[in-house]
Amino acid sequence: MRTRIIAKLDVKPPFVVKPVHFEGLRKMGLPTELAKKYYEQGADEVMYIDIVASLYQREILFDEIEKTANELFIPFGVGGGVKTIDDFSKLFHVGADKVILNTFAVQDNPDIINQAAQIFGNQAVVINIEAKKWEHWYECYTDCGRIQSGKDVIEWAKEVEQRGAGEILLQCVDTDGRQRGFDIELAKRVVESVNIPVVVASGAGSLEDIKELIEYAKPSGVAIASLLHYDKFTIKDIKEYLGLNGIEVSK
Repeated sequence: MRTRIIAKLDVKPPFVVKPVHFEGLRKMGLPTELAKKYYEQGADEVMYIDIVASLYQREILFDEIEKTANELFIPFGVGGGVKTIDDFSKLFHVGADKVILNTFAVQDNPDIINQAAQIFGNQAVVINIEAKKWEHWYECYTDCGRIQSGKDVIEWAKEVEQRGAGEILLQCVDTDGRQRGFDIELAKRVVESVNIPVVVASGAGSLEDIKELIEYAKPSGVAIASLLHYDKFTIKDIKEYLGLNGIEVSK
């Protein structure tokens, strides 16, 4: 199984930003420019998440998303502020291949997962889990790591699979933006608790961190932000390193 290397764009329109622990945002550039750059470097996918849409109770900015989609010829996942089946339809219409869902499904109505999977297919529905570690368990957070839900991450992962989600994007509030490594125990537990692909984000600070995560937890993909945004490495660098270490990636 090839591991997908995915570029993750956290967007506070009009800019891609980089938070630490989902707080303290630094401007990184425009989504159109960064998406094109990472596509040309060989990213397998791009994930674009409007990290303030739910927090600010704002409409989805479809025009901005369409501009970014127009730069890409690889799978494009989009999330942030999605509340209705109509939002799904509009996002597909402007160029999204997958829709990423968190706050509304966790806090309001998880049935949207079932409905969207039935209408658009499982592969089109991605659940973003923002996990925070407590002493003996992990809790799902929403609204860019600010709002507690009381939901257990492992139980929620199993539930979203049963409801028809085709993929999970797993982020970790504790490690996000720190560039000190992933929470590989969390990643392994989530990967092993479901049969759908799990993409793991939050924590890459070195090529070794990515290798360790893949070897230990065996995710379907790794979503990278800081390493790329700060030009520490290119997608090509990451893939070459992994290939030399016996990890299968696309060319």
